[in-house]
Amino acid sequence: MFVYEEIIYIALLTLLASLIGTMAGFGISTIMVPILLIILPLPQTLLLVGIVHWFNDIWKILLFRKGIRWKLLLTFGLPGIFASFLGSFLSLKISREILSRALGVFLIAYVIFIIFNRTFKLSQKLSVAISGGTLTGFFAGMFGVGGEINAVALSAFNLKKAVYVATAGAIAFMIDSTRIATYIQGGTRLDPVLVSGFLIFIPISLIGAMIGKIGIEKIPQEKFRNFVAVFIFLFGLKLVLFP
Repeated sequence: MFVYEEIIYIALLTLLASLIGTMAGFGISTIMVPILLIILPLPQTLLLVGIVHWFNDIWKILLFRKGIRWKLLLTFGLPGIFASFLGSFLSLKISREILSRALGVFLIAYVIFIIFNRTFKLSQKLSVAISGGTLTGFFAGMFGVGGEINAVALSAFNLKKAVYVATAGAIAFMIDSTRIATYIQGGTRLDPVLVSGFLIFIPISLIGAMIGKIGIEKIPQEKFRNFVAVFIFLFGLKLVLFP
């Protein structure tokens, strides 16, 4: 049974995760899941974080709505969602630790690559977007991590800040809607005190997203990809050292 002091702790964690998740375009699950697993079983943790993530997706879409590019979203996002199912199926046959370390090495290698190839940029042509989205979804399903894989692909397009955040949020929204429904349909439920805590978690996540938006606006466009790359590198390092 939860006490209300723990609700405050989770609210503060939500604020931090939402702020970083908005600025980097990913990272909410990375921050929240390991900490919440200390006090919650895995199914409840995934459901709670999934709901927080879902609301953060909405805030990204609303706060950066001028950056939405429907053509990029549909040609990149939809193939990725379907391809993620194939990746998820194949991932069941491979060790999770091996997959995590392999992903970490890939993320670090990508960051090193763009450091030495600062002008590298993928074309936003239809064929490239569909191919990139398909591969991104496949690897996201295989490695079990969607946001970080999307961040790699979207940063490779070298998008404007608002387009990057809005597109990442919209893709995550589609995925999170499906997985939340799956958790609930599978019988996962939250403690009533935790459910009441969403009266705090939801507005707190909005505040975190708004602070994140202010932070993004202060980052020069030419420095934004490097900013995202820092978070990709840190996450990759975490996977290599602590899979």
